[in-house]
Formats: sequence, structure tokens, C-alpha cells
Amino acid sequence: MEPSKRKRGRKHKRPGAGSVGLPSPSNSTSPQAPSSLGRQKKSRRRQDPVINEASDQVDDADASPRVDGESGIDAVVAVDPLSQHPPPRWDQVVRVVPSMDAVVKVFCVHTEPNFSLPWQRKRQYSSSSSGFIISGRRVLTNAHSVEHYTQVKLKKRGSDTKYVATVLAIGTECDIAMLTVENDEFWEGVSPVEFGSLPALQDAVTVVGYPIGGDTISVTSGVVSRMEILSYVHGSTELLGLQIDAAINSGNSGGPAFNDKGKCVGIAFQSLKHDDVENIGYVIPTPVIMHFIQDFEKSGEYTGFPTLGVEWQKMENPDLRKAMGMSSDQKGVRVRRIEPTSPEFHFLKPSDIILSFDGIDIANDGTVPFRHGERIGFSYLVSQKFTGDNAVIKVLRESKVYEFNIKLATHKRLVPAHIRGKPPSYYIIAGFVFAAVSVPYLRSEYGKDYEYDAPVKLLDKHLHVMAQSHNEQLVVISQVLVADINIGYEDIVNTQVLAFNGSPVKNLKSLANMVEDCNEEFLKFDLDYQQIVVLQTKTAKAATLDILATHCISSSMSDDLKT
Repeated sequence: MEPSKRKRGRKHKRPGAGSVGLPSPSNSTSPQAPSSLGRQKKSRRRQDPVINEASDQVDDADASPRVDGESGIDAVVAVDPLSQHPPPRWDQVVRVVPSMDAVVKVFCVHTEPNFSLPWQRKRQYSSSSSGFIISGRRVLTNAHSVEHYTQVKLKKRGSDTKYVATVLAIGTECDIAMLTVENDEFWEGVSPVEFGSLPALQDAVTVVGYPIGGDTISVTSGVVSRMEILSYVHGSTELLGLQIDAAINSGNSGGPAFNDKGKCVGIAFQSLKHDDVENIGYVIPTPVIMHFIQDFEKSGEYTGFPTLGVEWQKMENPDLRKAMGMSSDQKGVRVRRIEPTSPEFHFLKPSDIILSFDGIDIANDGTVPFRHGERIGFSYLVSQKFTGDNAVIKVLRESKVYEFNIKLATHKRLVPAHIRGKPPSYYIIAGFVFAAVSVPYLRSEYGKDYEYDAPVKLLDKHLHVMAQSHNEQLVVISQVLVADINIGYEDIVNTQVLAFNGSPVKNLKSLANMVEDCNEEFLKFDLDYQQIVVLQTKTAKAATLDILATHCISSSMSDDLKT
């Protein structure tokens, strides 16, 4: 995520226009997967040549007439008549693109959690990205630009002052964050950005921000080349997105994309990094942005995008449709599984055929009509709803049609995709470090290719097992802090804990409570792969204090387990 370092003595070369993706949290490990790219880490830079901001060309000192010092005779220089006109004043340039002054540079200091040593945090680092001012004294940027923030500052275009910002909301799924600044001086002389409608294919777009390659504002232009349900890398979700061919580089994240009328039609947030592609960038469109803003205004916080809570199968095969009792004029998708924690669990059944959502018919491939000559996945209809809204779902069950009015809710995963800025939970007894598994935890333990390197059983539960209750967690022994009491158990790493003294382990807090309240002679932990760990209760609790002191750990459990 940091720019490539320049070597001393080498001639400065301006970065190319090709889009560059940066490593970012993602469930996808494919080399063609798009990556979020907002956090441009700071590095020392040498003095660059003077560059004209408007044309991005180096000023030529020899382009004006000069006097021959030896002869005292004016040298004759051919001058283009057009160059004799005075250059445009800066106030005229600003008047042409007034929205550019609303684009700000975002400086953030991050302190990420340390999942290997959950009782402490990693070393802090700084990054820069882009943002823009909207109505209501608010600023929008990307969620990954301020993730795990310690301090956020904003700087306006042409200003030398950085203003401390307050984070109002972070929408992890849609990769949008909302900020504000208390200092009234920050808002003086700036008009907020206005939002435009969803653009059409081939509509011109201009991306404005502060990407790698310089400190001043940058403008790149292109067209909308595709519009569909995209995988949001940071959010690990699928929402409506725009693909554009304008260059989006590190530091562009959070910057607005304008149409030819100066209205904002999206937020730059990720690009595709692969040897076979060029200039493929992605933009969060206005429907997703407005959903985030309205969600915050309705509830005072970000509540998320609701999901239907089902896994479905396409019904394109004619024999399959006939076997399910569908008539020739009926279309829809088959319900494979239903989340036990979702409201739909009480209404729908496996093998139900979902025919329509809120009166809009669903095709056999799971798409619905979208503008003229376009179709889009029906999950787009669900994402336009808010958490707690009702939806009418029509299903075919045993050749009979039923209608259900269902209250929509957010998705509960057994292995959550994010910890939403909270510190990781942990519990320590006799040197055994217990932790709850999440996607950031797996990425911290096994790297960005965790889907290939993590234990198969953990991956199977992450990808295929559904949570049976809202508070269910996947609890593992993360590591063993070696001591005399745990001799022979040193090799246990990231192994799931199934039961304690015969009682199933539902989550980390229940495990900690059972161990702390245990009055039996032994502590017995049943692990995956038919392993067991047995410790004498009194000896284990006494040894814990010495182990904590040895490793400079202040508490045997995280704060969230104490309440």
C-alpha cells in the first residue's frame, strides 16, 4: 500500500496512468480480484521539478524571448500568436470546476489490533487518502481509509492547515465513512458537493483526489464501462458498483467521481490489479452512497445493508423446473439453505421457489429488470431496503403460491468478516490463549492467502457452516504460552474448542465463565480432531498469574468478557 521508494541519483519518472491495486482485506485471493487502495503510506520524497498543476507539464524556462548578453542585440524568437494571450486567472479556473475545492486530503494515523498478541496493538502508521465535503458540515471518504483510526485530519485544497476530524460513522460493508470537523474555519468558502443520478454506460466521469505521485490535487477522466453487482473487497459484500476506465491509484480512495455537469456520481474505492488489464477502476455509485447517508440520518448510526438470509440456486434447467412443479410462465430461484438467525427462517423452507420480491418478478438466473435493456441481480432490490424494513416475498411451494411479509435484517456469520473497530477478544488460562475466529484473525495468522493456508476445518466452517444463534462464535486455542503446567500441549495451534467438561462451547464469553466458575477437580477441553486437554483446576488457576507476569499481560481476559 505504500508507494515504491525512489533511489537516490536516479532521474525522477512520473508514474504511469495504469491503475494500481493495493493489498486490502478480502475474501478473494484470485490474482484478478480488485483491491481497495486508499491508504497511501507516507515516505520521504526528494525535491521534484516544478510542475504546472493545470497541464501537468514541466515549465520550460526557454520558451520566452531572451537577450544575447554578449552582443546586446535582442535574439529573434518565433512565438506562437496564441501564446501571447494572457494565461487564465486561477479564479476563472476555479469557477469552471467549483466542486474541486470541496475535495480534501485525509490524513489518518492507524493502530491496528494484534491478533497474535490480542492484549496489545501493533505499531501505529500513517496514511493519506481523499474525501469530499457534502451538505450538513460532513465529509465522506472510504471506510478502509480510516479503519482502526487513532487520529484523523483533513486539509483543504490550497490550504496549509490540517484540521482534526471526528468520525461519525463507518460503513464497513459499503466501504464509506462519514467525518466532521468542529472548527468553523474549515467550512468557510467551500460549497458542498451535490449528488447526481446514476450514470449510463459511456457517460463521461472525472475522478478527483490526491493519489500517489504528488501532493497536489489530481484529475483523471474516463467513461462508465460497466454497471453490475460487484464484490466490495473491504466489506466482503456484494453491492451495486460502477466500473470506469479512468486511472484510480493509491490515495484516490474516497475521492469523488463527477459527471460532465459537475455532480458527484460516485466514490473511488478499488481497482483491478492484474498483468492482463489496464485502467480498470471501481466506483461506489450514488444509490449506495445515499443509502449510507439516509441510514445514518434515520438512526443516528450506521446499521448496515439487510440481506435475504438465504442461499439460492438458479432454475435455468427445464427438467429441474418441471420437477419443482413450475408452470411454463413461472420463473424464479430455488432456496437451498436458510440462515437460522434470519427472520426468513420462520417463513421460508428449503426447495421453496422465490418468484418475486416486492412485486418484481425474478428470472430463472436470479436477475431482475434494471433500466432500459439491462438486468441486474435481485440482491440489488434487497440492498435498497433498510434494516428493519418489510418486504413482500412470493414463493412457490408444492405447486401452491404463498406470499410472506418479512422484516429484513443484517447477516449474522459464524466467522464474521469484520470486528468493526473493536479490539479482539481473548481468554488465558494456564498459558492456553483462547480466541474467537474472524476473517481478520485468519488473515493475520495465515496472510492474504488464508483461504489456501488456513486449516481445512476452519475454512469449511468459515465458508459453509451457518451460525445457529446470534451470539455463536468459533472458539479456538490460538497458541500456548509455554510453561511447566502445559508440557506436552505446546504444539496446539488454532484448534477449535468443542466442549468444556462436557458442556458445548457456544462463544468465548461462555467458555471463560465456565472455566472461572469451575469447582471440579479437572479442567477438560474437548478439541477438534478428537484431541483433549486436561488440567488440574487449582494448579491451572495458580499458574495463570505467573504466566501473565512472565509475558507482561495485564489481564487474563479482554474487557468485553468482564462485563
